[in-house]
Amino acid sequence: MEVLNTGLKLGPTAIAKNIAKHRVTVSDRLQTLRAYGLVESPEEGYYEITELGEQYLTGDLDADNLEPDAE
Repeated sequence: MEVLNTGLKLGPTAIAKNIAKHRVTVSDRLQTLRAYGLVESPEEGYYEITELGEQYLTGDLDADNLEPDAE
């Protein structure tokens, strides 16, 4: 998630390339992060960190208290 803390909207392929992970692994993880409200997809195929995600990265949010969306 840290790679999204740049202010950029990035897709799974670009993220995977920058963190040396497979695109499918990154895509699956992004879906999980999205379900918990830590990232959002402002347009199809691109993701950005949310305010909640920023709070998690700074240690101001305990992820154990989060519930996934009921989608």
